[in-house]
Amino acid sequence: MKIVSWNVNGVRAVEKKGFFEWFQKEKPDILCLQEIKAMSDQFPPHLKNTPGYHVFINPAERKGYSGVATYSKQQPHQIKNGFGIEKFDNEGRTIITEYDDFVLFNIYFPNGKQSEERLNYKLDFYNTFLDYADELKQQGKNIIVCGDFNTAHTPIDLSNPKANERSSGFLPVERAWIDTFIDHGYVDTFREYNKEPGHYSWWSYRTQARDRNVGWRLDYFFVNKEYLSKIKDAFILSNVIGSDHCPVGIELTM
Repeated sequence: MKIVSWNVNGVRAVEKKGFFEWFQKEKPDILCLQEIKAMSDQFPPHLKNTPGYHVFINPAERKGYSGVATYSKQQPHQIKNGFGIEKFDNEGRTIITEYDDFVLFNIYFPNGKQSEERLNYKLDFYNTFLDYADELKQQGKNIIVCGDFNTAHTPIDLSNPKANERSSGFLPVERAWIDTFIDHGYVDTFREYNKEPGHYSWWSYRTQARDRNVGWRLDYFFVNKEYLSKIKDAFILSNVIGSDHCPVGIELTM
């Protein structure tokens, strides 16, 4: 089974850049999109009713902002939008789908750069998510979490760590939360397979950053450590264009 995650920075924008052709060629078993920036009725018809896939869309209440979508070949047993907390759920950041073997979180985590208030919102969201995931894990469920975490974890996860030590996305408090997440028994799947620098999933549109590979690794797949043996590969599709992010993914042995 192949699961792919991609912050598309606008589903209508990425569709004009060959997204559907890429999707038809890649054919993941599950595709998780973040930052769709569209209400359900604004999706192109072939992306809302995609042959061979069940499509779940959770838009933000605010038009043209945030939102996530999950495409799944298999019908999940359960589908839930958000955590049941209005201040987080009204931004359309989470779809939770449950399958035989695991619960999948498709999440667009908040960005903390706008203000101290938004940084605190981001950290509150992180902690709310972790409590929710931990509760499911304590029930004996396996957890897969994918999406744009909006934080680079370690210095090898961005091109210029020294210059960004005071920037949201690489603040000590944000990085410490990922440490805590890992301490709770979750594993960064990509780093199980590749511990080298230079692998990123986001590049600024400015200064031809992508051409120079001046980027950040902000997009992840985490699993609970008990489920790690099922992961046979984790990858970054850095050659796929259409957004300022690129897709990331995992392959599972089922």
